[in-house]
Amino acid sequence: MNPLRAKTRLAVLLIVGGAALALAGSVFAHAVVSPPVVVSKKGQFFTLAVPTEKANAATTKVELTLPSGFSIDSFAPAPGWKRDAQTTGTGANTVIQKVTWSGGNVPTEEDAVFQFLASTDAAKTYAFTVRQTYSDGSVVDWSGPESADTPAPTIEAKSSLGGGGSKTLGIVALALAVLALVVAVAGLIGKSGGRTLA
Repeated sequence: MNPLRAKTRLAVLLIVGGAALALAGSVFAHAVVSPPVVVSKKGQFFTLAVPTEKANAATTKVELTLPSGFSIDSFAPAPGWKRDAQTTGTGANTVIQKVTWSGGNVPTEEDAVFQFLASTDAAKTYAFTVRQTYSDGSVVDWSGPESADTPAPTIEAKSSLGGGGSKTLGIVALALAVLALVVAVAGLIGKSGGRTLA
């Protein structure tokens, strides 16, 4: 292969891979509920992850307000945290509206993680409100639009997963870009006999 063409290809892969990694960093710096795409009306294991971004402070409380039509059936243990659920109805008709985890201590650059079994009642987008309290008393409300610094976590429920949605395609594209970057760098190092790249 022409050396100039090889260098151009590597530069393009590095730019694409770098952009993909930057995108991944921005996505994971937000409060998220995953998986982002689920089948409606079926039980699913969900994870809420809330990042501790503030320096010299820890996340000590997380409040999750559920959208209408999203039903939590049960919770996974969250060691070190006390859980309190705000509900309506009784018995089989009990509906959880809000969950508060308190008493934890998650330091900077780590995530407070909570898991639960839940289901959605229709094929649509569900937006959650998350309120994060730090050890210094400051509060972050993850409730804004997707373009905000503190966007509300969302999931998309579909009647089936036969066709990939835009979010699914984005995740696949990101994974392929990172894989291409790794393969390109590994190939270049292998061809150069282990020489250091300039």
